[in-house]
Amino acid sequence: MCTTCGCEQPDNTTRYTIPGQEDTHEHNNEHSHEHLHPHNHKHEHSHSHEHDHEHSHSHSHDHSHSKVVQLEQDVLEQNNLLAERNRGFFEAKNIKAINMVSSPGSGKTTLIEKIITDLKSELKFYVIEGDQQTMNDANRINATGAPVIQINTGQGCHLDAEMVNNGVKKLDVADNSVLIIENVGNLVCPAMFDLGEAHRIVVISVTEGEDKPLKYPGMFNSSDICIINKTDLLPHVDFNIKKAKEYALQVNHHLKFFEVSAKTGEGLDKLYEWLQEKK
Repeated sequence: MCTTCGCEQPDNTTRYTIPGQEDTHEHNNEHSHEHLHPHNHKHEHSHSHEHDHEHSHSHSHDHSHSKVVQLEQDVLEQNNLLAERNRGFFEAKNIKAINMVSSPGSGKTTLIEKIITDLKSELKFYVIEGDQQTMNDANRINATGAPVIQINTGQGCHLDAEMVNNGVKKLDVADNSVLIIENVGNLVCPAMFDLGEAHRIVVISVTEGEDKPLKYPGMFNSSDICIINKTDLLPHVDFNIKKAKEYALQVNHHLKFFEVSAKTGEGLDKLYEWLQEKK
């Protein structure tokens, strides 16, 4: 259970899978056992002291709320500490880590496919894919030739610094490379979790409302790049790019914008220049 946002994962298990390698599930089993041990201990305790357990349960409500608040603080603190370790590792190895976030259907995966296909002769890419279930996105990235690992979060609604740390180790990310982290499609919870990235890119599409920045200010405030995708559909949708930018700048006046179409390639040249400058 994530006490920060309320999400949870079935059996406390996060799956790490590299396409074609089934043995990447070993870490999950070890991780889940660590959570199972205290569960078994509590079960034995309650079995041998049934009366005490009932008694303690009856007045546990007086303390449970304060414990939940404290645990929420600890979760973010531990995540942030590990995120700083990730950031230090990335900087030492000259790995440009990008955390790409958006709502579902904005075109993140298509955009990443296009970026890798067009620039793989100039930049070395690694990709961490975050989804609740399936290998669909990892398989798509794998087809481009870039090393990729799929992190399935179960019912979890975001990636965290520990997941990224584990993913980077399993991928064995090389020095002087670009690491693209495609976060779980969600404009709320991923905003709270620093992964150690150098840049956070929020992607919106013209098929969404231009008021997204006002509805989800946390995500736009924590990002430094905003990509407006699917511009090829502008003649067919009611979307005002100028207004979308105005709303986004109200939330974060430091945002840098790229207007692109991952399908046609329109506007990608400017994004590619930015990627290469950051290399």
